[in-house]
Amino acid sequence: MTGVEGPGLRDDPGTVTQVVRRMHAVGAGLPARDGVAVFNRVYLRVTRRLHTRLRGGGFMAAEASRELAVRFAGRYLDAVEGAAAGRRPPACWRPLLSSRGHPAVRPLQFALAGINAHIGHDLPLALVDTCTARGVEPSRLETDFDRVGELLTAVEERIREDLMPGPDLLDVADPLTHLVGSWSLDRARDGAWVAFRAMWGLRSFPELTEEFAERLDAGVGLVGRFLLTPLGRDGRD
Repeated sequence: MTGVEGPGLRDDPGTVTQVVRRMHAVGAGLPARDGVAVFNRVYLRVTRRLHTRLRGGGFMAAEASRELAVRFAGRYLDAVEGAAAGRRPPACWRPLLSSRGHPAVRPLQFALAGINAHIGHDLPLALVDTCTARGVEPSRLETDFDRVGELLTAVEERIREDLMPGPDLLDVADPLTHLVGSWSLDRARDGAWVAFRAMWGLRSFPELTEEFAERLDAGVGLVGRFLLTPLGRDGRD
């Protein structure tokens, strides 16, 4: 289910601590190189940093931002847990879930494919969920959205440093160099905000909103398949 009123819209979305526990449960027992395990480790890092920022008063609308963080994470967790239970996940998550054990897909690809699915699809829907549940306008969350974006950018840079093969294993002609350079977190965030504003503007037209969300899901999934193009082992596995 991909619509705005999907699994992310709940009266009580839970807490960040509960989200962290669910992430630990998802990662427990998975091989280190499993694609979901790679992304899950990345997301745990982001969530812990965000939790620290929230407790430190670094957001203008702290309660709304906390709820957004929980609803946002919930869409990823619902997709992964649902797939494990035999339910069909959103199209944006299918490339990662189907390629998670592919030996010719590198860890950095798994991480970026997960970020692409989560930012491109889950984030705009989580923003709609949060504004709907709290009865607030998008402007209420825009500043904090940008602050979270700064955190994500810093984490993405670290991910690329940690997971990119060293200079002795990679040169400018390596396909991975081209592939990871073709995707931008900043552009994905910009697209997520625009998609959110579009769905918010369409909220009085449920059928149009649902169709927009489905098209968004499919488009993000297409990018995910591109990011997971098999390239061969990086020599460190």
